Amino acid sequence: MKKRALISVYKKDGIIEFAKELTEKYNYEIISTGGTAELLKKNNISVIEVSELTKYPEMLEGRIKTLHPVVHAGLLARRDKPDHMSKIQSLDIKPIDMVVINLYPFQEVATSLEVPLERVIENIDIGGPSMIRSAAKNYSAVTVICDFDDYKTVLQNLAENNGNIMLSLREKLMIKAFQTTGLYDAAISDFFSRYFSKDKSSPNGSHNTFEKNLNLDLTLKQNLRYGENPHQQAALYLSSKTNLGLANAKVLQGKELSFNNYLDLDSAWNIASEFDIKTPVAVIVKHNNSCGVAIAPTLLHAYVEALNTDPVSAFGGIVAFNNSVDVELASELVKIFLEAIIAPDYSDVALELFKKKPNLRILKIQPGMSQEKQFDIKKIGEGYLVQDFNNEILDVNSLKVVTKRKPTEGEMIDLIFAWKVCKHVKSNAIVVAKDGKTLGIGGGQTSRVASVEIALNQANFNSKNAVMASDAFFPFKDSIEVAAKANISAIIQPGGSIKDPEVIEACDKYNIAMVFTGIRHFRH
Repeated sequence: MKKRALISVYKKDGIIEFAKELTEKYNYEIISTGGTAELLKKNNISVIEVSELTKYPEMLEGRIKTLHPVVHAGLLARRDKPDHMSKIQSLDIKPIDMVVINLYPFQEVATSLEVPLERVIENIDIGGPSMIRSAAKNYSAVTVICDFDDYKTVLQNLAENNGNIMLSLREKLMIKAFQTTGLYDAAISDFFSRYFSKDKSSPNGSHNTFEKNLNLDLTLKQNLRYGENPHQQAALYLSSKTNLGLANAKVLQGKELSFNNYLDLDSAWNIASEFDIKTPVAVIVKHNNSCGVAIAPTLLHAYVEALNTDPVSAFGGIVAFNNSVDVELASELVKIFLEAIIAPDYSDVALELFKKKPNLRILKIQPGMSQEKQFDIKKIGEGYLVQDFNNEILDVNSLKVVTKRKPTEGEMIDLIFAWKVCKHVKSNAIVVAKDGKTLGIGGGQTSRVASVEIALNQANFNSKNAVMASDAFFPFKDSIEVAAKANISAIIQPGGSIKDPEVIEACDKYNIAMVFTGIRHFRH
């Protein structure tokens, strides 16, 4: 008896070649539907249409094609059970040995809650997942293929095993099949839970609650060389909810990116994204810590100022820009060893210049944030902590001056700049800045005053009339006294400590202006 393959694919990459080899080399009989059947016939591949098999036409604008006992009994009948085989034989149903399916592109269509609902609904595949699950359930006899990347593997397996497919491969394909339908259903559930919620920006309509089940819908993009250390394996996964962000950035040149490269690039780009495109900014990150950030009238000027903050640490660092990199800037960038550069765009001449350093990784990223709900997720043992991203935007009009002296206009510009940088430094976070550039950064310490001392020491105490930002309140006035000795002129912090009156009093004593934001920026 001829083996049978049911082929019904939305994405038709490679399907003609695959079907030809099945029929010509391995004598398979092809069953197909709709557009797939037409394509195969046009390429001289003999096809039995599903409607011929079921004796029912496709109906309801194609909604009903394969939902029929002739199809599913052919997939589900156990070959090792005589009663199964005799039953389908008595009903003139033949076994189906292979299913080749890829699904309607729901994830690609439902990219936004603004997509017309009718279009979203019509891209929910029903027959496809049903056949995939039936075939996967009977994997001991049926091969299920739901990824065109597996065509080559299946053909190779057929060639190596006299036209048969090994059980070990069918097992692997079965696992992938259930993963595919599981992610597909999760994407549908996630979209509609947000679509029909009262607050479409929150997970399930309420700002204060989260869904009972959290489905991340991640797809493997690539394996990485290793993790944080060479003995750790690592990989990069993509979310289907957006095509923005670092994971979707285009790598224009350079060595393969490492796990640590991605972490550093993420930190650098997140800081660069804090600033409007009208405010050119350069960010240098090393070991996931900022070592220099500056704003200036041009990117070149900003980069030079950021580099001067800590040129030693910048060696082997990651650099991010929020504007296009031109050849003048590229000429400066190639003067030192850098791991990677990320920016929204590059001039052609700049890219040519970078080619002189073929190992230098150059990434082009699309600016902007996804409008879909995203989460900040951290693993703890066998559990996960989930929170909203820290996307709180500072309202300059809501800043509260709590000292006798108000900041000058220049101090206020530097305070807001330092506050944006401080948001991305490990707690306890302190940033010292002046004239639109960081002078010193202290973070990750167990006491706030220690971070203050580190930041001022990094600034070489060249901090006269500089400003200071703190990610959380000052629990004691000791940090103010250290700042006063270094001639800090203004401080920005959230406020909210029971010691606020003492801290404000110390600022007034040393003629330091202090501003409260009312927003805390812990980053653990």
